[in-house]
Amino acid sequence: MKAPAGPEEARQPASDIRVFASSCTLHGLGHVFGPGSPTPRRGLWAVAVLLSLAAFLYQVAERVRYYGEFHHETALDERESRRLTFPAITLCNINPLRRSRLTPNDLHWAGQALLGLEPAEHAAFLRALGRPPAPPGFMPSPTFDMARLYARAGHTLEDMLLDCRYRGQPCGPENFTAIFTRMGQCYTFNSGANGAELLTTPKGGAGNGLEVMLDVQEDEYLPVWADMEETLFEVGIRVQIHSQEEPPIIDQLGFGAPPGYQTFVSCQQQQLSFLPPPWGDCSSASLDPDFEPEPSDSLGSPSPSPGPRTPYSLVGCRLACETRYVARKCGCRMMHMPGGAPVCSPQQYKDCANAALDAMLRKDACTCPNPCASTRYAKELSMVRMPSRAATRYLARKYNRSEAYIAENVLVLDIFFEALNYETVEQKAAYGVSELLGDIGGQMGLFIGASLLTILEILDYLCEVFQDRVLRYFWNRKRSPKHSSTNLHQEGLGSHRNQVPHLSLGPRPPTPPCAVTRTLSASHRTCYLVTRL
Repeated sequence: MKAPAGPEEARQPASDIRVFASSCTLHGLGHVFGPGSPTPRRGLWAVAVLLSLAAFLYQVAERVRYYGEFHHETALDERESRRLTFPAITLCNINPLRRSRLTPNDLHWAGQALLGLEPAEHAAFLRALGRPPAPPGFMPSPTFDMARLYARAGHTLEDMLLDCRYRGQPCGPENFTAIFTRMGQCYTFNSGANGAELLTTPKGGAGNGLEVMLDVQEDEYLPVWADMEETLFEVGIRVQIHSQEEPPIIDQLGFGAPPGYQTFVSCQQQQLSFLPPPWGDCSSASLDPDFEPEPSDSLGSPSPSPGPRTPYSLVGCRLACETRYVARKCGCRMMHMPGGAPVCSPQQYKDCANAALDAMLRKDACTCPNPCASTRYAKELSMVRMPSRAATRYLARKYNRSEAYIAENVLVLDIFFEALNYETVEQKAAYGVSELLGDIGGQMGLFIGASLLTILEILDYLCEVFQDRVLRYFWNRKRSPKHSSTNLHQEGLGSHRNQVPHLSLGPRPPTPPCAVTRTLSASHRTCYLVTRL
């Protein structure tokens, strides 16, 4: 029978690695630090544990590296809705200025910049317009405003709009908002400007959207006098369908609607959602076209606005970038650009603004991130000829026009939702913190058979080692001087008892104190104790 273990053998400290290995849930550790002397079997277990630990750390490093690359994925979904917000519809006549509204003063200031007219050609051009030439002694105005020219001489919606209906209910020019674009003065339906309530529709299909009949007024088109870059050869209406948060750039993104046809536009709403850094590059900071912290020729993304501004959009960012560039190069802004800079004069348009903006667009110098949330509209167009012969006679009587005029100038535009569903295009983080922790936990269980509680066991063991080894070491060093003093005191008392076995009340021969002290110790404290005794 084995003798029972002594108290020191039965009770091992918790900081002992063998005690920890025998109870730890980390697989293989008990085979490495088991009782007994080292054996080849224990060495093989140590190699296996180290290889498994190395494979686990390698997989963890790979997963952390993959997480640091911040990959994303795009999810496409289609959802249904009971009611959709109708988009903003911007309409522009392709002809920017009416010939009947131009004056000799307009030609003096803007003839060369807009029409390529030399001063000597003004009289001939006025005769081509059917207008009398400038009277003798004509004096041009001291100043000229391009925005006022387009507002006065541009096509007005009151003259162009023959009929308007939204979901079968009549509408009119009061439902449109005038806006300046690079094509001149345009008009936006359902813009939401000045806090106006946005229109919605509960149904899809033709007849449940906007239907307008327009007169393009081709007899007001300017004659083609010179072949310029801005010379227009077509006739009709330019249309852009966009959200209320973004301004129209109809000269680049608009589609045409010709006279003599009814154009059907079937729309589907698309809601786009992008991720901000570090997964993506979207931005939601509002912009200020007048705010530029430091002048520079670099054309990066415009700086965020220091105050409250309109919501961020890709078109708005590009427009703000173009405004800053033109204002920096020419000292003014074009009339369709936002901001507080003065509007360019016709000469500045000709000499600087048009050339600077065209060069900038060709270089694509503006770098604008995608908005974090935006709405766009997919379109499908179809056309039918109109009006019929019977309808032509009816419309001619109704609007007091000739049948030829109706056939050459009237168009119908019908814009509606295809169905009450919309698409969502959403960016999502492909690998997040939860996926990273799941992968690390799976690799931990596969290679070393550990879990989160195993990590807590290791931390608890390290605390025990710190307490048992480090703190006890400093505690023993702190108590050692006190133990030395107590031992010396006890030794001095014991030596005195051995030399003086009993005390006598009678007289005793005098003994020099220092002699007794030298026989006991060289310590002054011992000398003092023995002398007193």
